[in-house]
Amino acid sequence: MLNINGLQINVPIIQGGMAIRCSMAKLAAAVANEGGIGVIAGTALPLEELREEIRKARKLITKKGGALGVNIMFAASDFVNLVNVCIEEKVDVIICGAGFSRDIFSMVKGTGIKLFPIVSSLKLAKISEKLGADAIVVEGGNAGGHLGTDLDSWDIMEEITKNIKIPVFGAGGVITPADAERMLSLGTTGVQMGSRFVATHECAVNDEFKNMYINCKEGDIVKIMSSVGLPANAIISPFAEKLLSEEKLTPKSCTNCLKHCKRNFCVSKSLIAGHEGDLENGLFFAGKDAWKINDIVSVHEIFERFAPVFKKFFENKKLTA
Repeated sequence: MLNINGLQINVPIIQGGMAIRCSMAKLAAAVANEGGIGVIAGTALPLEELREEIRKARKLITKKGGALGVNIMFAASDFVNLVNVCIEEKVDVIICGAGFSRDIFSMVKGTGIKLFPIVSSLKLAKISEKLGADAIVVEGGNAGGHLGTDLDSWDIMEEITKNIKIPVFGAGGVITPADAERMLSLGTTGVQMGSRFVATHECAVNDEFKNMYINCKEGDIVKIMSSVGLPANAIISPFAEKLLSEEKLTPKSCTNCLKHCKRNFCVSKSLIAGHEGDLENGLFFAGKDAWKINDIVSVHEIFERFAPVFKKFFENKKLTA
């Protein structure tokens, strides 16, 4: 069991918060019931929908030993209001990335909610530690979705784990148990996995989206520039090809969901289209190693596969304590 400032979890796996409406209550609850940190993707959700999903997940979580978190992009226009909903609903963990917020540290102080910023550099890791983060997620450029560095997780992890004291969860490139073992060997306390949890029965996306993961091959993941202003990894598709060719895709309408948007295309609408299985107009974010996924399974099966890695990890920690 891992204890993070009073938050106890049986298995140090964070299920990545994948927006929009990819990581929802059913998936988050399934992960929490297995002893990990299940995460709802709060970015771009209407406030009441996020509140409803949190409450739904709470009802579905029937076992102890896990935790419920919400992931919110700092780049979201409604960032502060989304955080306030999480505070009001007393989630266990808030995870935030796609930018860095200093204000959130004072917002959650005294609430009992644990704060895990997503960082991609030693500088931001140290700032997070100094400001009071309970743990950090260190994400490399091989992760899915929006990225904060060009370097893969394997290339940045050890420098960070050796220079801070708070727990580190490694993200990017963790698809198989062997990948998790490799990440733990770099000094992390646990791992965050997004792509592997897309191809589960509990994930809320259309089967066409899940099949994109099953059918993609090595080299099918391309790096596009998101309208957020950050690079992102996605599975090659007709829409991704249009972005790579810099085709003009200016949206006809805008909900101003981002603080800053290039408006060359609507990342929100294209992600939703992908999650709904629109192969022509959808954007399919995925980690660079998503090609390793070859089956759609239950969340329970994933934890069963990874269990020997973490059993060995905890046994080794006891021996060296």
